[in-house]
Amino acid sequence: MKYLVTGAAGFIGFHVSRALLTRGDTVIGLDNLNDYYDPRLKEDRVKQLTVFSEFTFVRGDIADYSLLCELNEMHKFDKVCHLAAQAGVRYSLVNPFVYERANLLGFLNILEMCRNSGVENLVYASSSSVYGGNEKIPFSIEDRTDKPISLYAATKKANELMAYTYHHLYAMRCTGLRFFTVYGPWGRPDMALFKFTRAILNGGEIEVYNYGRMKRDFTYIDDIVRGVLAALDKDYDFEIFNLGNSQPVELGYFIECIERTLGRTARKKLLPLQPGDVEATYADIDYSTEKLGFVPKTTIEEGIRKFIEWYREYYGVL
Repeated sequence: MKYLVTGAAGFIGFHVSRALLTRGDTVIGLDNLNDYYDPRLKEDRVKQLTVFSEFTFVRGDIADYSLLCELNEMHKFDKVCHLAAQAGVRYSLVNPFVYERANLLGFLNILEMCRNSGVENLVYASSSSVYGGNEKIPFSIEDRTDKPISLYAATKKANELMAYTYHHLYAMRCTGLRFFTVYGPWGRPDMALFKFTRAILNGGEIEVYNYGRMKRDFTYIDDIVRGVLAALDKDYDFEIFNLGNSQPVELGYFIECIERTLGRTARKKLLPLQPGDVEATYADIDYSTEKLGFVPKTTIEEGIRKFIEWYREYYGVL
């Protein structure tokens, strides 16, 4: 199969692209390599993919509709895995307009390109953030998601609604994946595990929100990739799935695991819950298990160890 993977230089996009290439598929990877975080990390991810002869990297923006059409005309994609987005809950509070361009206009362009070119299947990234301040746990795809508490979450909910509209009007096959706090090697520097590891190794202070009492359904990247590939292979007409570990971990214990693995103690700055954040995330994955065969296998202790091993090697830190 021939896939367009948007956000191919991003954390999840890189791992999904590598998995597709490893099993023998062709991947055209699109990414604008923006500076939301260090572009060198994105460039190094792309270098890992260029060893595959069936990989083509294109530097470009999903907000450029003509580029998407040109790429499809050139490559004739069978399926699209749309993972490009402006991520980050807190960043959406300070720079909202980049979310409009990447997450709304960009997604509309992807939908239009797929509609006009007859792409067989669109799988796209949603987020656990769509559940907003939902107090019912675990979060089920049957729960209401009409009260997002950050602009980032609102754009992801909008993506789900837009996808349904295109499915309804044009019979497009669309599957949305609500990711729950993905972590692992080659991760994003703005995420907790990366930030905490870097700060502890450098002797710095870590900011611990909600005084460490937050809970997150941390989900290891390899488990996420298996879920994404299953969604791409299934070709459902229209579905939304939770992809989470379904084992929430309190932030305090998460930090303890990092400390034990590093053999160092963190200096902590305890802070209240931040605007846009939720106290807990917890995925109900029964439907994902039934329809995708999605069964997470990686414990938080193992996942943190693997990330720190990668971090030490990548940055040359003992």
